[in-house]
Amino acid sequence: MPGKPRPTATPAQAMTAMDHLIATSHIGQHEMAQRLGLNITDLTCFAFVLEAGDTLLTAGDLAARAHVTTGAVTGVLNRLERAGYITRRPDPNDRRRVRVEAVPAAVARVEALYLPYYARLNELLADYTPEEIAVLHDLFTRTGTLVTAYLEELRKTE
Repeated sequence: MPGKPRPTATPAQAMTAMDHLIATSHIGQHEMAQRLGLNITDLTCFAFVLEAGDTLLTAGDLAARAHVTTGAVTGVLNRLERAGYITRRPDPNDRRRVRVEAVPAAVARVEALYLPYYARLNELLADYTPEEIAVLHDLFTRTGTLVTAYLEELRKTE
């Protein structure tokens, strides 16, 4: 299936478009977090809990994913628990650790806010061929890896 004609763009134009997307997404995430009574870091950590599904994460898992200290993630978990987003369960294999589980009512609140947005994104993605989706997936994955590596380099210089 041939794709729709796309406007041409230079690498510089693509970078500018990506910068605008990142900035708009950051502002959007901030607003979504506010609507849910959270800050961006707490919402991000809750998203990691949701992404993990039935594989309940530990505080250390969340700290690594969010690139924060375990002390900072303890504060995140305290806030999420007080706000009714998560519960902590004892780790069946290690009594010193706890696992984090999403509260179903909180999942429903987040889904009510995000599902209409994701539906629009899916409509947008439907305009692309499977080959174009593969290129987008490659770009997003490789860019995420690059950003993570760059942030780790920056942290080492502190």
